Amino acid sequence: MQRRPVIDGLEFARAGSTWFGAWPASDFPRLRDALHSDEGAIACELRGVPEVRGNPALHLRLNGVLQLTCQRCLEPLAFTVAVDATLLLARSQAQIDAEPFDAEGPEWIVADREMQLHLLVEDELLLALPLAPRHERCAGVRVGARERGRSPFAELREQVRAGRR
Repeated sequence: MQRRPVIDGLEFARAGSTWFGAWPASDFPRLRDALHSDEGAIACELRGVPEVRGNPALHLRLNGVLQLTCQRCLEPLAFTVAVDATLLLARSQAQIDAEPFDAEGPEWIVADREMQLHLLVEDELLLALPLAPRHERCAGVRVGARERGRSPFAELREQVRAGRR
């Protein structure tokens, strides 16, 4: 098993450190349920930023292609991941709670002396996924029933009956 990097978040940011790496899609267990297949990889770039809005921060970039399942036709859908996120580092949850909410501003996370980069990347990947991924145009969707003004359930019922005879 590959050793996964761990950082001291505040020190990484203060030092302006950088880390580059890549993980196969199969390395993200919480992401697997959303994937059609384990194909693909995610390239990661993490940079420490000593100060953003008066706080240390991490700047994370993720790029790659994941194979999701189209929710219309249930076929594979290549989804391009392009995450560019700034994460402000807090010393505690209380510090985050004390900050006024800014929907347009960077997100806050609690810094730790042993932050697992793999989990940070997986969190951002999960946030980047569409709620219901779909092709712009699905070749597998039958439009005949809709064009005839019939319910798709009536079409399905006929197909089931025809298969039983």
